[in-house]
Amino acid sequence: MKRSGSADLPLHYGYVPIWLAERMAKLGLAIVEAIITEYGNQEVLRRLSDPFWFQSLGAVMGMDWHSSGITTSVMGALKRAINPHSKELGIYICGGKGKHSKQTPAELLSIANRTGLDGNYLVRCSKLSAKVDNTAIQDGFQLYLHSFILNDKGEWAVVQQGMSDSSSTARRYHWHSPAITSFVEEPHTSIHGQNRGLILNMVDKQAAPSRSGVMEIAQEHPDRMLAEIKKLVMPSHHDVRANNVDLKRLGSVLWLAHEKRPSDFAELLLLEGLGPRTLQSLALVSEVIYGTPSRFTDPARFSFAHGGKDGHPFPVPIKTYDETIATLQKAVYKAKLGQSDKQEAIKCLSKIAQNAEKDFIPNSNFDDLIAKERNESWKYGGRTVFGKAKPPAIQQLKLF
Repeated sequence: MKRSGSADLPLHYGYVPIWLAERMAKLGLAIVEAIITEYGNQEVLRRLSDPFWFQSLGAVMGMDWHSSGITTSVMGALKRAINPHSKELGIYICGGKGKHSKQTPAELLSIANRTGLDGNYLVRCSKLSAKVDNTAIQDGFQLYLHSFILNDKGEWAVVQQGMSDSSSTARRYHWHSPAITSFVEEPHTSIHGQNRGLILNMVDKQAAPSRSGVMEIAQEHPDRMLAEIKKLVMPSHHDVRANNVDLKRLGSVLWLAHEKRPSDFAELLLLEGLGPRTLQSLALVSEVIYGTPSRFTDPARFSFAHGGKDGHPFPVPIKTYDETIATLQKAVYKAKLGQSDKQEAIKCLSKIAQNAEKDFIPNSNFDDLIAKERNESWKYGGRTVFGKAKPPAIQQLKLF
């Protein structure tokens, strides 16, 4: 009966360069295909409705780990990549940012005509979810993005985002149709944000007499509304800090990739030949695909797969990114042909890293890790919106 989650993010302005946008689309499609192959397309909807998983997906795709731009960029990349394959995957993405959000009803009716789904019902769900978050819940955020994702069975999820100029933050709202029985009485799984005073909530259960009677204004104190919610509030600082990451989890991934060679594990023989840097990325991508909900409490950890476009925690390693995409695409392709060995090997990466956590003791070298990634970024084609990474000055002298 409730929304599935929400996230508060600092507003970031800027753009996604073409070199990253193209790779985000390819990696996003490969991840979605792997999830569908393993769990079915309904699982894609469930995950997109989880604010923690969504943030982790954005981070592993090379977006800034905490900014509001993750929402528009990830949904834009997924729409471009998935919709050309909608008939095969059974997943359709409608709407988007600004003017694209207004096209949602027409897109839904078009899909309904092709699939036999109830288009009028889907349009109603789209409009009501937006009305609830923009009007019935007056929390100071004006919606500017509305993405409606559905599968061929008529199940759906909504990812939408509002902006507050006064607080310079954005709030992302997530919906999932299996969790909803009413749009006018407590439809949300969670709403989360900093307590900024009273909130008008005309969909609260206690507002039923007001809705059916004299339509009095019903106000609920945020603390009362936030008692049972899935919370995600991202900090304002741009850099990734040790307290933003579960160091035990991250450390076990680095141990697997850099300390132990794939030949040490029989399950990973099919990944032989991949360098340690690509294994690091694949292990984190593997967890995004196969990890359970409890594994996504620290989305910043997933930025250690492919860095961030603004250079935090380090520049995006283009060569590694491309190798990750190629490996995952090949695994998905072979799985479709009934050859799942390579996909199972990728799945094992996250399992082995999780098993290593039991005995792994993190050290205090977090800042050294980031410094190392930045210093070596040029080796992997490191790149940010500011340009290509260059070798450190000392190494440059040795080269000439």
